[in-house]
Amino acid sequence: MHVTFRCPKCEQIARDEVSAESKALVCRACGLNLTIPADAFEQDAKSGRKLTRCLACPSTDLFARKDFPQRLGVTIVILGFAASCVTWYYHWLYPTFAVLFATALIDLLLYFFCGNALMCYACGAIYRDEAVQNDDRPFDLTVHERYRQQAIRLKEKARG
Repeated sequence: MHVTFRCPKCEQIARDEVSAESKALVCRACGLNLTIPADAFEQDAKSGRKLTRCLACPSTDLFARKDFPQRLGVTIVILGFAASCVTWYYHWLYPTFAVLFATALIDLLLYFFCGNALMCYACGAIYRDEAVQNDDRPFDLTVHERYRQQAIRLKEKARG
């Protein structure tokens, strides 16, 4: 399993490979070893090992998302919208709808061909592997907002 996480010591983005025999996540920048908890994985009938908690922080709140850069997706949609506005301005009806349908088709193809990744609500660690491809834990806005508000309160407390 490939893990991308922010090191709690040096604040650098770190990447590590975790196997069944791994005992710790290692930050290559500062050498920090984060011990992998014994209860981090459970056996799943269809996919083998299933991740039950974050390996980089103590959180058990994970969600599945598409493993695709969101900024690139938004850029594709904005470019499609801008191109359709230009064709609409010149009263080119069929090219306008062709651009809009092409943008929607690109989005649909990316949705089907991109795999899934698990992400931690608390620290933002991302887990990529064949085992997480079929994980279907949905995003929960309530849980996300709880962690967002907690981070805001901790920043305010640290400032003053």
